[in-house]
Amino acid sequence: MTSESNEMAGEFVKVKSERTSFQPTERWRIMKNILIIGFAFMIHFTAFFGASNLQSSINADNSLGTFTLASIYSSLIFSNIFLPALVISWLGCKWTISLTFIAYMPFIAAQFYPKFYTLIPAGLAVGLGGGPLWCAKCTYLTVVAEAYATISDMNVDVLVTRFLGLFYMFFQMSQVWGNLISSAVLSYGIEAQATNVTLNSSVVAEVCGANFCGAIADTSENPNLAQPPQERIYLISAIYLACMILACLTVTFGVDSLSRYDRGRKGSAAGLSGLKLLSVTLKLLKEKSQLMILPITLFIGAEQAFLIADYTASYVSCAWGISNIGYALICYGVTNAIAAIATGAVVKHTGRIPLMIFAFVLHMGLLVALLYWRPTPEQAVIYFLVSGLWGVCDAIWLVQVNALNGILFPNKEEAAYSNFRLWEATGSVLSYAYSPYLCTFNKLYTLMGILCVGMIGYGIIEGTGKVSKAISGNKTDFELVATGEVTRY
Repeated sequence: MTSESNEMAGEFVKVKSERTSFQPTERWRIMKNILIIGFAFMIHFTAFFGASNLQSSINADNSLGTFTLASIYSSLIFSNIFLPALVISWLGCKWTISLTFIAYMPFIAAQFYPKFYTLIPAGLAVGLGGGPLWCAKCTYLTVVAEAYATISDMNVDVLVTRFLGLFYMFFQMSQVWGNLISSAVLSYGIEAQATNVTLNSSVVAEVCGANFCGAIADTSENPNLAQPPQERIYLISAIYLACMILACLTVTFGVDSLSRYDRGRKGSAAGLSGLKLLSVTLKLLKEKSQLMILPITLFIGAEQAFLIADYTASYVSCAWGISNIGYALICYGVTNAIAAIATGAVVKHTGRIPLMIFAFVLHMGLLVALLYWRPTPEQAVIYFLVSGLWGVCDAIWLVQVNALNGILFPNKEEAAYSNFRLWEATGSVLSYAYSPYLCTFNKLYTLMGILCVGMIGYGIIEGTGKVSKAISGNKTDFELVATGEVTRY
């Protein structure tokens, strides 16, 4: 044996030994990264959701709040097309998450001086950061799931769903904290007045709910729609801004770089730059599976926009008062978080199809119920029930459709998740765009139509066996890295 052969054999033994010693504790390290990312998103979106849930009510003049939300998701469409693969190739997933958190901060700062020329540009900045942020998060979780599967010999399909469920458990808890902060601040020191309750009970049943038409709402006839004191808005905004700063620092100092796990892995954006990176995202639209999954993705964006802009204004603000928006949506956040983690465990026993059918039946039932419900101030339990069940449905849609994108397009995660966010944002933009001009019952019928088309598309994907084929043909093509060099055998 030559000296060169001896040297190569020694390197083989050394690297193999490093890899063997690397494995026992790496599972805990991966879980640590997932938990920290989940915590950071929870803190960050505590601020964003808390502020955005109030927009259609506290900035109702000339529909400023609704148009601001529309600007966010319009910008997000552009961002999802042009930016994710490019930004991630420059910064990597960790630094993309950390730095794009900063893009959300002007939106909170603009709440101190809410005008069209402050809120709209701030909303556009949120959208520009949102595309790379969410694509980086999804890519990070998918890649570490592949790494974890290699170490533990567990199924990648199950791990992707489980990690996404764990993430969304943290993420949806942001609805709880953000809404708790807003309602606690807005309602502090405010005493209920029996005269207003009597007035509201006789009026709101006819003008609120499905009959609500925001463009012609009159605050003089409905005191519930009166603006809260400005100093309360300033206090809420200061708390939210501090939350975003904390989230940015948490990712910066607490999360490992993804290069630890994806050396040698050939992702959908590997080695590309400029317009070629854009073509990766758009090229995926040629896939039949991608086209079939678009309608249900549109619905996810539309139903989230309806909850934030229309349920809060048409039902909660109009019939119960602006200070109660946060309390009503806390239930949404709790059930969403619980359902997000539960769906990862349930899918292991039931499969994806029963969960999707359950979400379809439940969500359709909620939409029908909202058509006929006539809300009044005394029906607090119903406000909580509707938002809570809505949270269950939304969690199932988010976890299962996200996981489906990762499964159907292996090694194309950046493009797949970019398309998910693109069409989710499109659904939100459409919902926000027509919100000021339509009555609530028109919006409910629209959501029903999109949901039905979306389930048909999903049924075609499952019926043709594309999911099973993707799972059986999904072969990991990356090498786990213990040191700064790629492990070679």
